[in-house]
Amino acid sequence: MHPNPVYRQETAVRNLAFAKDRGFGVLSVNGPEGPLASNVPFVLRDGFAEMHLVRSNPIARAIEAPAPALIAVSGPDGYVSPDWYGMEDQVPTWNYVAVHLRGTLRRLSGAELRGQLDRLSAEFENRIGGKKPWRVDKVKPDVVERLMRMIVPCRFDIASVDGTWKLGQNKPVSARNGAASGIEAAGIGAEIAGLAALMRAVQV
Repeated sequence: MHPNPVYRQETAVRNLAFAKDRGFGVLSVNGPEGPLASNVPFVLRDGFAEMHLVRSNPIARAIEAPAPALIAVSGPDGYVSPDWYGMEDQVPTWNYVAVHLRGTLRRLSGAELRGQLDRLSAEFENRIGGKKPWRVDKVKPDVVERLMRMIVPCRFDIASVDGTWKLGQNKPVSARNGAASGIEAAGIGAEIAGLAALMRAVQV
């Protein structure tokens, strides 16, 4: 997390809403030989996140007992050229949004897996318009059982939430808008338009 307080003014409520909306992040725990990380989808609920891991994932093996963990959720990001500020003596930087959830990760029992799979698929299927949501029961029971043997359900209990919204808040509005227009016009990065919109929306 960037240490400058100007980038860390968002509330826990907004940071959690951002993480919930993204629903995808990097899960990290300390393994016996060093840090372990895995990109995982998750569903954020009241004070915890649900997810599952492939049984062969080293993290699944590292959490035989509950373990401290981190989920890092990234948003739109992009390079900012100093030429776009319309100010002298500026330097390049990178603007981004990131939320870190810290807490405890634990494995759940196999009996909890099917309900979790139903909730996870429902969360993301319901975000898709124009079609009937897919459900696990569309898959043959023997296939579901075979796939379920390959994964383990997990629960991540959230202890703290930190967010960095580095969007040029340390610049005048005109400079921030100039940079937003510059990165938008440059079109570098799949989510650059989203970053530009966030920069323009900053309230300082």
